[in-house]
Amino acid sequence: MTAREQEVLYAIVESYIQTGEPVASRTISRRWKENLSAATIRNVMADLVDTGYLAQPHTSAGRIPTEKAYHSYVQSLARRKLLANEFERVRRELSQVSTMEARVECSSHILTEMTRSIGITAAIPAFRQTLDRVELIGLAERRILMIVVLRDGTVRNRVVALDELIAPEELTSIRNYLNQNFGGWTLSEIHTDLKRRLERGSAAYDALLKKLTLLYSKGLLDVELTPEIHMEGTSNLVGLDLRLTRDKLRELFHALEEKKRIFELLDRFLEQPAGELAIQVGLADVHPSMGQLSLIGISIPLTGGLSAKLAVLGPMRMNYGKAISAVYHVGQAFGSLPV
Repeated sequence: MTAREQEVLYAIVESYIQTGEPVASRTISRRWKENLSAATIRNVMADLVDTGYLAQPHTSAGRIPTEKAYHSYVQSLARRKLLANEFERVRRELSQVSTMEARVECSSHILTEMTRSIGITAAIPAFRQTLDRVELIGLAERRILMIVVLRDGTVRNRVVALDELIAPEELTSIRNYLNQNFGGWTLSEIHTDLKRRLERGSAAYDALLKKLTLLYSKGLLDVELTPEIHMEGTSNLVGLDLRLTRDKLRELFHALEEKKRIFELLDRFLEQPAGELAIQVGLADVHPSMGQLSLIGISIPLTGGLSAKLAVLGPMRMNYGKAISAVYHVGQAFGSLPV
């Protein structure tokens, strides 16, 4: 495209994003700083139709941008310098939550709030999980709350019911035993060593190890290596012109309910080096009902081998400038905080 064709195209894209209506040459000529006539703009628009950047829904209607046009537009936005006026506010808000799960939820909420689209955040655990500490809290009816905190900030809670009572002082002894002997060990190393200790004959006679065996059999240190994913804002798609039938819209909402599919979506399209924005316009390859959606995301490395992926999923006719800025700043704020 020539510089003039780019300017006309991006003006049409921005007008269509704002109104959702086909854009006429007269609309663009009114805004044009060089006072180009509607006829001149029409000629440029005709060339853009020929090259696949614009489509004409009806003979007498204006033009609408194609997927190819959005690709060009968002790439131009990605090259612009991003303002950092929101960074400190976002960082301050994220710093007020203490666990990784809460930070994941908070960041997806901020993305949704800033873009009025779907905010997605995923924290991907390190392959080798390292224990920070264990907490054991007695509850009513012989139940125990088992809390496992990992060095990458991951927290796993589990409530188990026991057939026999474990006194509070016994829970304290078990907790201290685990933290003093295994703090800083990987979970695989702990499992191997604990199994060896518990298989010794003396474990049957040691009251502490006997109770520890009971909690271990209830899954005390069974921490699944699954990503923590939170998505918010699906309802923002309601009322948008996604050119979907009612059945297709139902399929779309069903697809967005599957966390596995959402993680595969992030994993597939956020392959850029850490800290670089990824922009995917049109997601029909993921699911037929996602053809009118776009994804803007970023991958952020965290300490302890943990990583995070943050993204905005929204209609192809979204405010890309705002979405790019939101993803970039929330991602940078997320990565700047200690795990």
